[in-house]
This record gives sequence, structure tokens and C-alpha cells, in this order.
Amino acid sequence: MNPNASADAAPVLQWLGVQDYVPTWDAMRAFTEARTPATPDQLWGVEHPPVFTLGQAGRPEHVLAPHAVPVVQTDRGGQVTYHGPGQAVIYLLLDIRRHRWMVRETVQRIEEAVIRTLARWDIAGQRRSGAPGIYLASGEKISALGLKVRGGCTYHGVAINVAMDLMPFDWINPCGYPGLRTIDMASLGAQATTQQVAAAFAEEFGAIWQASAVAPTMTA
Repeated sequence: MNPNASADAAPVLQWLGVQDYVPTWDAMRAFTEARTPATPDQLWGVEHPPVFTLGQAGRPEHVLAPHAVPVVQTDRGGQVTYHGPGQAVIYLLLDIRRHRWMVRETVQRIEEAVIRTLARWDIAGQRRSGAPGIYLASGEKISALGLKVRGGCTYHGVAINVAMDLMPFDWINPCGYPGLRTIDMASLGAQATTQQVAAAFAEEFGAIWQASAVAPTMTA
């Protein structure tokens, strides 16, 4: 089999519904460890029950008052974030080495897919220098991003706040930033389900992925 046979194919979204965080994380690691150069890339869309996750270098002091929400130390990048019902979480299981993407441009392209997804609901998202994720011009964060890269393959991914209880974000310093405000799409008038938002992201990311496959980035 040609090891590059699936490189041009857009990753397929699997909507998994409500899933506990730790078993999903375990499954991502198992998938990544077992994959071969010919394994098709995948996107997993989920909602999680309430959970705080700390990145690999996450500082526990950024969890101000967890209340009854569990705190999980993970192996992704970034500091602390919150996952809960009404948030679309999309995990990106990608072989970026096969696709000739560097980590920084992978993050930028994921962010671009989020910006395009939000635009479908007339929400203008933007990047913030030095702070991965997507924000509004008024400063609120609407999407968080954190990846793990192992052997040229990624797991973990991106979370988009769709229609959720935002209060738990007040119990942490989101992404390590004291006082950072968060917002969801519903607060901006958007009517969407988490599955719809995950599907839109998959379409936008797939278009970016295939466009890059036609004219791959060349690196020194």
C-alpha cells in the first residue's frame, strides 16, 4: 500500500456524543500509538461532562476553586481550561508529518477553521498574538486550543463554546490568564447545536487540509 495514499483525503468527522474525558484521552493515545503511515486521519467530535484539564506544564494555582468539578492533568499543551455540556470539542488525530505541516502552521490552520466556522453564524473571531485560541474583538475567548504532537502525529484539539454554562470558567484562570472573560455562541445570538458546529468545523478544516495537499508547504 502506498504510505501516502490517504494523505490528500480530508479527515473524516466521527460524532461520538457525550463522552467522559479520561476514556476519550486514553482512546486518542491508543489510536496515535497504533497508527501506521497509511492510517487515515480522523476528527472526533464530543461533548464532555464538566471537567477541568491542565496542560502538560499547567500550574495548579490557576485552578482557583474547582468546586465539585474534577481536575485532570493531561499531556496537551497549554494551561487550564474547562469542558462541559454545550461545548463542541473536536479532537484532531492527524499525521502532520505526512502532510508536511509544521506545528505552528497546524495551530494556525486549526484557528482559521474555527474563524471560518464562527463566520457561518455571523460571529467574527480573531487570533491573539501569543495566546492560542479564538477571541472576539471585545476580548472574550470563545474557543480554546491545545495539542500534543507525538512522532509527527497530533491528538487533543479544539473546543468551541456553543451554548453552555460559563460559570465554571470563573473558577479558573482560563488558559492561565487571570480575569480572562469567556463567551459562547448562544450569548451572541447564534442558534446551533454542538454537533452542527463540529460538522461545520470539519468541513472548514477539510477544505484547508485539501487546499494544502494541492500545494504543500515547503520547509527548509
